Amino acid sequence: MIELISNPNAWVALLTLTFLEIILGIDNIVFLSIVSGKLEEKDQPKARRIGLLLAMAFRILLLFGITWVLSLQETILAIDWGFFEAHITGQSLIIFGGGMFLLYKSVSEIHHKMEGEEESTSGKAASSLSKAVIQIALLNIVFSFDSILTAIGMISMKSPIEGGFGPEGAIIIMILAVVISIVIMMIFAGPVSKFVNEHPTIQILGLSFLILIGVMLLAEGSHLAHFKFGNDTEVGIIPKGYLYFAIFFSLFVEFLNIKMRKNNKPIVLKNSKIIDKELEDNDLTD
Repeated sequence: MIELISNPNAWVALLTLTFLEIILGIDNIVFLSIVSGKLEEKDQPKARRIGLLLAMAFRILLLFGITWVLSLQETILAIDWGFFEAHITGQSLIIFGGGMFLLYKSVSEIHHKMEGEEESTSGKAASSLSKAVIQIALLNIVFSFDSILTAIGMISMKSPIEGGFGPEGAIIIMILAVVISIVIMMIFAGPVSKFVNEHPTIQILGLSFLILIGVMLLAEGSHLAHFKFGNDTEVGIIPKGYLYFAIFFSLFVEFLNIKMRKNNKPIVLKNSKIIDKELEDNDLTD
């Protein structure tokens, strides 16, 4: 432990991994905000706390079971039909199933918000909270696998002599990164959820992001299972950088829209003054 504290590389690794865990937790916060937004106001903070605590617990348990997590990469079912080939692993099944669940949930929520019937608040609060916790727990399992696999790939478990932190040091760094990132997300989860639930366009954008993340998980699960079609055409992964760039750019554009609507000062386009002048003339002649 003393060696880790005095090692500047360990601090750099901790800060980098913490930042990455927060970025990877954005989808978790969006899902929490949308699911908890359907509950009564007094139950929403409780659902968010439970969701983030479950996320932390799942991640720490998986870190202590790294050997089991890595064993999920072994093939449990091989398929070779000529036109289609796959080597399905436990890890690929979890990631793929999570993507399917996220797609189903996101599309269902969009349908409910756009065309669904209004919910009656009587007698549904307790069951809604339990359903929300179950949904959060199921998706947290998938997000936790994705997060821990990323962390394992970043932090070297080699001995300090070989330039790593050793197995124990690496696990300590990863656990600290998980705990710090979850605490930071707990602090900001309330304001983020309030902002999301107060702006319908942000809710739809958030659900659209979850659809993108679901597609990314499907591609990642297919890649981990080595899906091949035709002449050895293997399914690739979608780089997370592209996905998060699309998310942040869309949010930036929507923040500009919200700001303009707030000021009630619409942008005047080049031809708009001419059009306005013609409308005024028509009104005067009428």
